[in-house]
Amino acid sequence: FGIASNTKAFTATAIGLLVEEGKVEWDAPVRRYLPWFQLSDPYVTRELTVRDLLVHRSGLGLGAGDLLWWPPSTYNRKEIARRLQYIPLATSFRSAYAYDNVLYLIAGELIEEVSGLTWEEFVASRILQPIGMTGSNVRHAEAAGGGNIATPHARVEGAVQPVKPFASDNTNPAGGINASAVDMAKWLIVQLDSGRVAKDKRLFSRFTTYQLWSMVTPIPIRNQPPELAALRPNFEGYALGFRVHDYRGRKIVTHTGGLPGYVSRVTMVPDLKLGISVLTNQESGSAFQAITYRILDHYLGAPPTDWLAAYRTVSARSDLMINAAEQRAASARDSTSRPSLPLAGYTGTYTDPWYGDVEISQQDGKLVIRFGHTPSLVGDLVHYQYDTFLARWWDRELRADAYVTFALKPDGSIDQVKMVPASPAVDFSFDFQDLLLSPAGR
Repeated sequence: FGIASNTKAFTATAIGLLVEEGKVEWDAPVRRYLPWFQLSDPYVTRELTVRDLLVHRSGLGLGAGDLLWWPPSTYNRKEIARRLQYIPLATSFRSAYAYDNVLYLIAGELIEEVSGLTWEEFVASRILQPIGMTGSNVRHAEAAGGGNIATPHARVEGAVQPVKPFASDNTNPAGGINASAVDMAKWLIVQLDSGRVAKDKRLFSRFTTYQLWSMVTPIPIRNQPPELAALRPNFEGYALGFRVHDYRGRKIVTHTGGLPGYVSRVTMVPDLKLGISVLTNQESGSAFQAITYRILDHYLGAPPTDWLAAYRTVSARSDLMINAAEQRAASARDSTSRPSLPLAGYTGTYTDPWYGDVEISQQDGKLVIRFGHTPSLVGDLVHYQYDTFLARWWDRELRADAYVTFALKPDGSIDQVKMVPASPAVDFSFDFQDLLLSPAGR
């Protein structure tokens, strides 16, 4: 199974090994090890530490920069890293939690620079091999290689079906590991035993365990729906590659992962030496949550709760809310409006400072949008209203249609183009809203 973002704990552990060897310091500036590293703000560039790479408090917005690699792009890891300097920060430094993937890519580059091994080589030889995770690998691309691997499934236009696995290796440090249930059990045993891999041998020390499991970035506590009221924590935050919160009086160390057709959750209760790993090949977060809490309640001696029914109710309500939002948008549409320009007037190459080029052309009397570095982001631009079009991607497995709105100058030429997801159901990694496209060469 692809464990997706549960890979982040492996990346954090890898840095922990380098810290123990004296090659890296948690609170040293990233630029000590990667002098070329740059974000859009010079102060943040200078002050961002190795720890900051792992805890989602840099000031980047939710999923910022993910379009550089998701869906699979032609950018390599170093090109993605270089383009981060052009992404505006959404908040001030260390003031807010906003989940990102791209800084784990930088962590992978740091591991390579310091160790002389690629992230893949380091994690495979220094973590998977000593633990005995012989049925695991460190590359997204391995999910597409056939053999003993679960086929990913997802709901596409109302029906669950097999989908293509995510097969690009440019962001393996954020989510590239494929693992079996047996191997994940081995990983949890080592984590829960403070790095011990044998009676007289440790992969890492108790100090590293303390670092990995200590909250760094607080996460605001949200009210839970009535069916899930028992899940409301007293504290919640992000540690190093793990989230931490409490449940029924116990500290929980956990993370989830999501890729096309794979979702998973890893959970540990350190006080009980209890580890739970739920790996699935269908995109149902409700499934892995219900299973996890059923097992937790059993070992905590909690009163029985029908978590399956609870999550089914919450999921159904969420689906209704998404459908209602989509219907409100459709009903507000002025279907009698017309675009300001003939279709040819919208064609051309448009450029975003951090993503690069997006081409809009006319084919068979229709507009077609094509992202220059993302082969699967090609689709029809269907007129929606006024100067807004709907991008309907030809690859329907993306499930990420988007509104494309053109702003005109007084002379009728295109000034800029903005995009936003067309539905609340679109995955946050399609960060279309962060693009600001302008005609190329301007």
